[in-house]
Amino acid sequence: MATGYHPGELLVQHRADLAGEATFSLGAIGESVPAVAADFLAEQPMIILGGTDRAGRVWATQLTGDPGFLRSPDPGTLIIGALPLPEDPLADLLGPADAPAGTADAERPVRLGMIAIEPATRRRMRLNGRAFPGVGGLHVALDQVIANCPKYLQKRDFRILRADDAKARAAARTVTSGTALSAAQQRTVREADTFFVATASDSGDADASHRGGNPGFVQVLSPTRLRWPDYIGNAMFLTLGNLALNPAAGILFPNWTTGSVLHLSGTAHTVWDEEERSRVPGAQRLVEFSVTDVREISAASPLRWSEPGYSRFNPPVS
Repeated sequence: MATGYHPGELLVQHRADLAGEATFSLGAIGESVPAVAADFLAEQPMIILGGTDRAGRVWATQLTGDPGFLRSPDPGTLIIGALPLPEDPLADLLGPADAPAGTADAERPVRLGMIAIEPATRRRMRLNGRAFPGVGGLHVALDQVIANCPKYLQKRDFRILRADDAKARAAARTVTSGTALSAAQQRTVREADTFFVATASDSGDADASHRGGNPGFVQVLSPTRLRWPDYIGNAMFLTLGNLALNPAAGILFPNWTTGSVLHLSGTAHTVWDEEERSRVPGAQRLVEFSVTDVREISAASPLRWSEPGYSRFNPPVS
C-alpha cells in the first residue's frame, strides 16, 4: 500500500471540491510509528480492526487486553497480544497459526485496517497493514500510519473487570445472528454516539475508521437500512474513497456499559443529493448502509467505560 491516495479517494476529494485540503493532509500519512505514537499504543486497552472474511464480507471488530498488549518493537511493526473470540466474525480469518506470536508466517498474511483510540484524551491513530496470526496474537507489518483529528470523539474513562468477574460473564456469553436488525438492535443503533466502520479498496487494502456524534446521529430507515451524516473532517476520504471502488463495509457498535458488541456487514454508498443533505444538521454528505449480516455478542469485552462527555464539535441531531 502506498502512502499516496488511490483513485477512489481522489475521486471523492474532487467531487467534494476538497482536493487542495486533501493534498495538505497527505503529510499525515506515513509508513512508520513514531516513538511518541508507540508510547500511546502501549497505553491502550483496545484496538479496532477491519478486514474481509473468506466469503468476501467486510467486518469491524475489537481486540482488548491490559495496557501493554499493543506494542511497536520497531517503527514498521505492531504486535497485538490478543486474538478474536471464537464467536467473532473475523475469528476464522485471524485464528492462531502454528507459529508463535511475533513470528511472521508468510503463508498467511491478512490485510487489516486498525484504529486505536483513547477516549479520555480524544487521541486516536489509524494503522493499516498485513497481519500474520500466531499463537496468542498478531504480528502486523505496517503499510500506513495515519494521524487523525479528535473531532466527534466522546470522552470516556475505562476500567477492566476483575478476572473472575470477566470469566463468569464470558461463561454466560450469548450470540445472536441474523440478516436484519431486531427491534432491540435498532434501539442500540439509534442511541449510539459512536461506531466504527471498516472498508476495503478494490485491491483489498483495508481501513478502519471512527464515526461519532450525538445520540440519534445514525438513523434507522428500516431493519436493513441505516443512514448517517458525513461531517467535516480532514478531507482525506479514506472511507468514502474505498466505498467508491468497493461498496462492501462493516460496522461495529460497542456497548460501552455492558461490553456487548453489535457487528453488521453489508454494503454502503455515499449520498450526494443536496436536498437530502440539507435536512441533516452538519452533514456534508450522507452515507447509506444496507445490512446483509448481523452478529451480536454479549460479554465480548472486559472493558467498562464511563458515561460520555460529548464532543463540542458534534452537530445537533434533528
